[in-house]
Amino acid sequence: MTESGASTPSSIHFRKEKTVNCFTYVDLHRHVAQDIQAELEAAVSTLTPASGAGAARNAVSRLLRHQKMRHPLSVLPMMVHAIETGNPGPAAPLAAVHVLWWTSACYLDDLADGHGTTAPDSIGQDEALLASVLSGTVLPIRIIRSLPVPPEIQVVLTAEVATGWAVGTEGQLTDIDAAAEHATRKSVIETYRGKSGGPYSMITAMAAILAGASDERVELWREFGYVFGILWQLFNDQEDILTGRNEDLHNGTVTYLLTCALDDATTPAAREDILGRSVAARRCGHARAELGGLLLAPDVLDRYAADLDAFRAEAHRLLSVLGGDEHHLPVMRHLVDHSSRMLLRARLVPAPAAV
Repeated sequence: MTESGASTPSSIHFRKEKTVNCFTYVDLHRHVAQDIQAELEAAVSTLTPASGAGAARNAVSRLLRHQKMRHPLSVLPMMVHAIETGNPGPAAPLAAVHVLWWTSACYLDDLADGHGTTAPDSIGQDEALLASVLSGTVLPIRIIRSLPVPPEIQVVLTAEVATGWAVGTEGQLTDIDAAAEHATRKSVIETYRGKSGGPYSMITAMAAILAGASDERVELWREFGYVFGILWQLFNDQEDILTGRNEDLHNGTVTYLLTCALDDATTPAAREDILGRSVAARRCGHARAELGGLLLAPDVLDRYAADLDAFRAEAHRLLSVLGGDEHHLPVMRHLVDHSSRMLLRARLVPAPAAV
């Protein structure tokens, strides 16, 4: 395992100089991407046995290439560490943990949704399933055990990974079992807090612990991670519609937008109509298009936007309480604003192809 985070004083100064001039999390990622990649490659290399063909290493490498993250949120723990200490560098190993965790979780989520089959020139489904186990559990633990920190800190960080999996899995299972007719906006947010907020609270707390933050600050960062996870799930929900993928409609996922539409239904008949279209949308492209139109009604989007603003305000409130390095805190604030944009517009939804 490389220790790119344990840099020499000169390299720490160099990285800090570069980060000062960054305005967005994407800019930061451009500067530290090589460090994160080095940590990933070093972690994967530990899977090579003393004798053998390195099948596990090759499978994880292919899964990482197949399950690319669309947004470079791997820098999140580095941003937390920089706000605490002024230097993002030592948290590069945690950025690798973040990538590995989400690589595993996203593949398992696709598999649960019935989208786990991959292209024959990439990686087979059974191979990817086994690789996801290594990616999400074994490699993060190995990275943590390689950190130049006292053993008791390694134990605490390892426990955070276990908690992240437990909370995230609880949220995902709740999401799978959710029934639209019984869902409320509050119940969906609790699900989002688990399935998305859990993993983000895991990595923000880990970064704060690695930075030597007090217990009080660690818990504030944990809460920030929960709120950020909710914001990012709402961002993903919007992106799913805007790209025309409409996977949530196809899978019958109970989204926050759907509960906003149900809450906005003025009569029992209107509510039953939405519920009926939600069921039909799982198998019919025309029904998905009709439901998409209902979800993008102006009153529904107004309710959604107001709640989105409230979660953004809470994230900014937590950052104000936390304070920290004045050069890096604005980068995190920008990420919050980026994640909480209202992207949907009334009835502007691409019609999916009929099935």
